[in-house]
Amino acid sequence: MQTIAARLTPVLLLICSNVFMTFAWYGHLKFKDRPLWLVVLASWGVALFEYCLAVPANRFGSGLYSAAQLKAMQEVITLIVFAIFAVTYLGQRVTINQVLGFALISAGAFFVFRAPIP
Repeated sequence: MQTIAARLTPVLLLICSNVFMTFAWYGHLKFKDRPLWLVVLASWGVALFEYCLAVPANRFGSGLYSAAQLKAMQEVITLIVFAIFAVTYLGQRVTINQVLGFALISAGAFFVFRAPIP
């Protein structure tokens, strides 16, 4: 039986890695006046930290979760982190259509964690 800490470690690492990756992918949108090459380099620098968290998350998690479960978990975490980022950092609203779309994607993740259908 796995400990709670062992089950949570990959989740927490994926949350942290997604925060970095969200900033790497979308943080530059507040700096549209900067040259593209500069924001690409800055994004690569931020993404390096994301990889330093995502790779261990998947390595540690692979002993407890299947690759499909890790991917599904990562996608749901990405949606949650992105929604919070869009509101708090970019100042954008989350619309009902976005909530419904994210919920449908999350429903897909739910089925990945279920036992196979006979």
